[in-house]
Amino acid sequence: MPALDDLRASMKEHRISALWLSNIDSVAWLTGFSGSAGQVVLTQEDGRFLTDSRYAIQAQKQVTNLAVHTFASPTSSVEFLGQHASAMGIEKLWFEAESVTVAALKRLQEKLSKIEWIPAPDLIAPLRLVKTEDELVKLRRACQLADACFAHACRMIQPGATERQIHLEIEFFFKRHGADLSFEPIVVSGANSALPHGHATEKTLALGDFVTMDFGAKLDGYCSDLTRTVVVGKSTDRQREIYDQVLKAQMAAINAMKPGVSCKTVDELSRRILEEKDLARYFGHGLGHSLGRLVHDGGALNASSTQILAPGQVWTVEPGVYIPGFGGVRIEDDVVITQDGVEVLTASPKELLELP
Repeated sequence: MPALDDLRASMKEHRISALWLSNIDSVAWLTGFSGSAGQVVLTQEDGRFLTDSRYAIQAQKQVTNLAVHTFASPTSSVEFLGQHASAMGIEKLWFEAESVTVAALKRLQEKLSKIEWIPAPDLIAPLRLVKTEDELVKLRRACQLADACFAHACRMIQPGATERQIHLEIEFFFKRHGADLSFEPIVVSGANSALPHGHATEKTLALGDFVTMDFGAKLDGYCSDLTRTVVVGKSTDRQREIYDQVLKAQMAAINAMKPGVSCKTVDELSRRILEEKDLARYFGHGLGHSLGRLVHDGGALNASSTQILAPGQVWTVEPGVYIPGFGGVRIEDDVVITQDGVEVLTASPKELLELP
């Protein structure tokens, strides 16, 4: 139970005697529970998983590291939390400050007035940043499925196909293979490819279009995130120049990533390379983000990050160039930091593909 042990060690370090987890992603990371409603109350000596009767059977199967307790109507989740906090002798209860709204905290203070509610620092994010071997197995499978989806989507790249048709086929592909979407897929072409987070439209692909596809599978609770840009038909010299420079920036960033290197340094390196061709001014977002149960899972690979790379962390590396009226290029891979460098988890081809 490394997650439970690590969290208790962090609680001890921060002098937190009792912690309430209400964020379902935190709960899932700690317990393996995949339902939509659950909470955890944790001390050094005791730990309880609380959920409602809809998940009674599921929780008994999935949650093996904590005692499972369920309630049913007319008991409310707040009342149930209060009952167990009282049974555990808790007078001060720390909560996830980034997940509890002001209104929710007010209700807790009114209904459970005997408890002192204290905002806790974010203990979970730093622990989730470093993945266990079991988590890495799941992430590799999610990345393999994303690669398979890219190969499938490439078969649809031809004049006359619409962005929306490709978007839907990506979604269907993941569903057919037992996965959910990590996020809403991005499929943008031609001038639309200059929109980093553009939405698929009824625009038809035309010869000479850049087509950027950004998507990921969520499999066994873990996300992948892959982006590739291709050309419909023959690429121009300008398209190839931009693509090659983005690829050069991405490869340099990946090669620079190893334990002890700052995220900020890697981001700056990618921008210096884009600047060689006066393209850095068209790169407005961060180089990447951490990846895990969420597609943005607590870490930032950007110019303002203070984080340092360490073994077991999983990151996206995704430089992009977006030129209004012309189009854009983004190339993204998922990597895990190893003892002396990185392992690239996504394996889709990165040479500029001219399709069909």
